Amino acid sequence: MQHPNIDYKERYEQAEQTISQLKHELAVLKKMIFGSRHEKFVSTEASVQQLSLDMKADQTATSSIISAQKISYTRNKINTDPVQHPGRNKLPDHLRREEIIIDPIDLPQGSKRIGQLETEVLEYKAAELYVKRYIRPKYLAPESNADSSQIITAPLPDMPLPKCIAGPGLLTQMIIDKFVDHLPLHRQMQRFERSGVKLPYSTLTDWVGAAANLITPLYGALVDQVLNADYIQCDESPMPVLDKDKKGKTHRGFFWAYQDSINKLVVFDYQEGRNKDGPTQMLQKFKGTIQTDGYQIYDTIAESSGINLIHCMAHARRYFVDALEHDRTRAEHVLQQIQLLYEIERECNAQAYDIADRKSHRFEKAVPILAELGVWMINQYPQVLPKSPIGQALAYSIKRWNKLCAYAQTGHLLPDNNPIENSIRPIALGRKNHLFAGSHEAARRSAMLYSLLGTCKMHKVDPVEWLQDVLSRIASYPVNRIKELLPHNWKLKQS
Repeated sequence: MQHPNIDYKERYEQAEQTISQLKHELAVLKKMIFGSRHEKFVSTEASVQQLSLDMKADQTATSSIISAQKISYTRNKINTDPVQHPGRNKLPDHLRREEIIIDPIDLPQGSKRIGQLETEVLEYKAAELYVKRYIRPKYLAPESNADSSQIITAPLPDMPLPKCIAGPGLLTQMIIDKFVDHLPLHRQMQRFERSGVKLPYSTLTDWVGAAANLITPLYGALVDQVLNADYIQCDESPMPVLDKDKKGKTHRGFFWAYQDSINKLVVFDYQEGRNKDGPTQMLQKFKGTIQTDGYQIYDTIAESSGINLIHCMAHARRYFVDALEHDRTRAEHVLQQIQLLYEIERECNAQAYDIADRKSHRFEKAVPILAELGVWMINQYPQVLPKSPIGQALAYSIKRWNKLCAYAQTGHLLPDNNPIENSIRPIALGRKNHLFAGSHEAARRSAMLYSLLGTCKMHKVDPVEWLQDVLSRIASYPVNRIKELLPHNWKLKQS
């Protein structure tokens, strides 16, 4: 017998909603652990037709669906005929060639050479530890006598670290191995031991720390250049750090990233927490536009500092990717429209538009799509459950829609934060190999090195050549010209 005061239908609907939400959360967790992070979306003609059929029943959405643009694809027939292999690619000309001539055994007398066959094999020689011995002859000046002797010797070349046995080449390789190729120092120590050189782990950490301190002025110059831009992207990434006050546990610190994606400069700033203190201090003198995800502290900072804030379309898009299994019709419609927006960006890139032309093209093509999509989202939101995946996706975008669309009113802003996320990837890879930073001070040094080496990567500067040259010269380099050694300026000077 049913209890008269219990609404079983309501309880059933609540249970169904809870089960649906839990299923979605489980699917997201499985994707995070086992699935690919690739988020490419390609709609099918069948799904477009289904979208139109489902939405025609909704009178409020009819006009927007009828006028919605469809994505056209060019399907090329794949030639299945076997293609003759062109052979191996030629090995680069800049590699050193070692010639080995092999003559036939028992060559008949009088044989005439008519040509030769050449076979190239790519070989490798392990890195070599060697000793540079500087010999400085001592001379006695001719006018010297027993009472007043004058001994003349040549000065030593500038060394990065005085009274240190590590030269600039070794210091450079240790830093590149750790912060570019993600090889922890203890593994480097094991590699040195295989070469017969035993160096304590504490010595290696001291060398890296001292080299990092030496190039600290470069980091300051890079920070100034990034914060003098009128448009930067911001993001953050966690980093476990050993803390003497937390025995048996690591502290969860954060690398805050600030990137001038137009001029290809990136800066990382280590902070012990994820509160607003770090970015507030970093951005206190910045006057321009910052682009971020939906993290609330950026809104607070922007409001108090007079900074223009825009949001990232890629972050909004991910919510709809996660909602595909829950409400394919609505999620796929949004993804189709966003795909059109990115097709417009590809057209601008293909035509190499300048800022003025890109702004005009966006205003003509992208602004109408964004305006229509914004109205469609507002009309759809009352028809979905707020806590459902599609409800959360719609709520996220509707709340931030003006800031998501702001890029289309300009010719220089980007639609998303993908460039800065690419710059953060080395930190994630390093985190998997290093596991943690040894201290808060070590984390700050890491942030500085990731900044300079990340800028090298964006400008396609060989980090080994750059860092070895900088370490060889920076100790005696004029402070007022230190910006000349920044990777992008160094590249221009070298060319």
